[in-house]
Amino acid sequence: MPAFDRETLAQLGREQEVRIVTTRPDDSTVGTIIWVMVDGDDAFIRSWKGERAHWFQAAVDRPDEVELFVAGRRLPVRVTSATDDSSVARCSSALVAKYAGDPAVRSLLRPASLGATLRVEPR
Repeated sequence: MPAFDRETLAQLGREQEVRIVTTRPDDSTVGTIIWVMVDGDDAFIRSWKGERAHWFQAAVDRPDEVELFVAGRRLPVRVTSATDDSSVARCSSALVAKYAGDPAVRSLLRPASLGATLRVEPR
């Protein structure tokens, strides 16, 4: 599994919001503001709407056609399911640490959201 370089991981860890760009079934693209969490060498994203979020569905349907825009930088990425207990726990811990005090964190810790955890890696 390819890993992000240290500089990119650090940037992902610092940024409060990133834009994910996914491709719809009609081949149009759409950008959505999301949060990204870093734990060790891994980056994770999670949908607060769970699996029904449009960006999440599009990313899962076309995992090799996802891009993140981070501080004006374009990162072509691949997403994979990260719903194993360890990955979900790591993502949740990183989420709580990074966004402590933000009431929106609760929505990303609901059982319906946990199944919408994805690992992000460079492509």
